[in-house]
Amino acid sequence: MSALKTRLVDDMKAAMRGKDSARLEVIRMLRAAIQRKEVDDQVELHDDEVLVVIQKQIKQAKDSITQFEQGNRQDLADKEKFGLEVMQKYMPEQLSAEELQALVTQALAATGAESIKDMGKVIGMLKPKVQGRADMGQLSQMIKSALGG
Repeated sequence: MSALKTRLVDDMKAAMRGKDSARLEVIRMLRAAIQRKEVDDQVELHDDEVLVVIQKQIKQAKDSITQFEQGNRQDLADKEKFGLEVMQKYMPEQLSAEELQALVTQALAATGAESIKDMGKVIGMLKPKVQGRADMGQLSQMIKSALGG
């Protein structure tokens, strides 16, 4: 079992012992998403792949928060925000905007990208380096602006 999945199980047990039902619910949801992915792909996920699943759940939580706030459902938005905080504890430290910009600059030079048509090459080069450590939407915007898009 990967270290991240082991950590989730340990945290789930601690939440059960501490009767922290809100945290337990979030951790169980994460474990269910990971298990669903493993069953669908018929493989055991390693830490990098588990991070991708968690990142997807974080994105869904952010989308839900936006929807709930637009619908004036602050109670549900607050619940999602708590879940988001719990999930983000399993992610590696995020890159700063400056670090991300430096990586974009390096990738543009390395790939020789000159127009928005070359964006795929740049993202392909950066994705393995920033997976789980940066918001891919933010990365995409940085690349677009650097390429004049």
